[in-house]
Amino acid sequence: MKLESAAFESAAALPKQIPASTMPEVVFSGRSNVGKSSLINSLLRRKGLARTSATPGKTATINFYKVDSVRFVDLPGYGYARVSQAEKRRWSELIEGYFAQDRDFRLVIQLCDMRHEPTKDDRQMIEFMEEQGFPFLLVLTKADKLNKTERSKQEEAYKRLFEDYEGLYTIPYSSVTGEGREELLSIIEEVKEEE
Repeated sequence: MKLESAAFESAAALPKQIPASTMPEVVFSGRSNVGKSSLINSLLRRKGLARTSATPGKTATINFYKVDSVRFVDLPGYGYARVSQAEKRRWSELIEGYFAQDRDFRLVIQLCDMRHEPTKDDRQMIEFMEEQGFPFLLVLTKADKLNKTERSKQEEAYKRLFEDYEGLYTIPYSSVTGEGREELLSIIEEVKEEE
């Protein structure tokens, strides 16, 4: 996968603006401020491709990036309290509209902040993916912000919480140190090649 070829393709604010599925898609999902844009930028080693913001709830569109022969899909972050109910509904309809389409979903990368327990919204998203049969894994972001003891405590807590999800795979990740990058890239490469 030629990462240097990565380019922003389009943004969709409404279901009708979602482009047709023409290649395998790797989807990035998570709550506002979990570090989705930072993770995408660190994966691609491109500083400002996915726009990061200090203001949670800023990404209000589904953003599509072409990375060689795969498409990265950055969903709007959910769960930000200061967004109006109408805007939350629009996001919800947009995300549901995306997942309802006949697309070449190869992998959903569900991000959770390793420092905290998964939120109610995180759990709902994980349940949704399990029910729909989407292939997904859990990436625990901001791993660099925990010391060894805190990390192992959080990893255990996540294992316990999701022990009913057979084979759920988790990767601790840090956009700062690059931890987890190679592992995640090799999984993306693998799912991209599947027929």
